[in-house]
Amino acid sequence: MKRLLAVGLLGFSLAAGTALASVEDEIRERIKPVGEVCLQGEECGEAVAAPAASAGASAGARSGSDVFNSACMACHATGAAGAPVSGNAEAWAPRIAKGMDTLINHAINGFNAMPPRGACANCSDEELAAAVEFMVESSQ
Repeated sequence: MKRLLAVGLLGFSLAAGTALASVEDEIRERIKPVGEVCLQGEECGEAVAAPAASAGASAGARSGSDVFNSACMACHATGAAGAPVSGNAEAWAPRIAKGMDTLINHAINGFNAMPPRGACANCSDEELAAAVEFMVESSQ
């Protein structure tokens, strides 16, 4: 009888220990960090930076019409906040008279109601210049 009781207690304690270990594993899984911080120069940082650099390089610069259609069109197709409508030669004439450098500067740094970089925070200066050239060409 004592042996039967001892075997029963041993079995119960093993089952309880396994259950407790399983619960602890579940807790560790739930509270583990979401991510990891890698500083520039660390090996893990290079592994993350390499794919990002190659993805950006393979994409290439967007054309002026692509930038216009994805970012500029919201205001420059509707005239929102006083933006000159693309294709409206009368609205663009005084702006074009100021020169392309001024127009590109306004696109990059903002002007009147237009914020810096317009609605395209991830556009390069060259892409913004291409968008300005696209709008000017369509407005002459």
